[in-house]
Amino acid sequence: MKWVLLFGLASALALLVVRMAQASEVPKAGQAAPDFNLPDQDGKLHKLMDYSGKWLVLYFYPKDDTPGCTQEACAFRDDLQRLSAMGAEVVGVSLDDSSSHAMFAKKYHLPFPLLAGKNSDVAARYGVLVNLGLFRIAKRYTFLINPQGNISKVYDKVDTSRHSKEIIDDLGLLLAVPER
Repeated sequence: MKWVLLFGLASALALLVVRMAQASEVPKAGQAAPDFNLPDQDGKLHKLMDYSGKWLVLYFYPKDDTPGCTQEACAFRDDLQRLSAMGAEVVGVSLDDSSSHAMFAKKYHLPFPLLAGKNSDVAARYGVLVNLGLFRIAKRYTFLINPQGNISKVYDKVDTSRHSKEIIDDLGLLLAVPER
């Protein structure tokens, strides 16, 4: 009987954790990208409208200076010239603060903005917030936003070792076939 009670309690706790971790709905391709107004690693504010007329690779990541996040950021760094030539800018977002971003950017020579979504509003609007009570992170998602401010593609299964190349390939296809 104890095992049944323990199993029931564990199941209820697991369900509670899953419900707490669920984020808002993720915007879909074709929808307007949610606005943002966040400081970068230097304290400069960035808004969605700052990228109007350009492609924007807006990537959310869990934590500065962790293995997967570092691999992803360094790949974007290494491919930035190619992305820029395609008319795209790269912006990273996590719930870390600006000083953490500054150290991360300096350590790995990251030449693009890392936005501090510390209050988690933007992560919630993009549906990537994981809230486990006292601990909150952003899920690893990327949104490719077109020059008109609409989401062209959502990446919800990111392989950090090839993600930047995947975006370059997809952006090449989107540039070859104008969006309607």
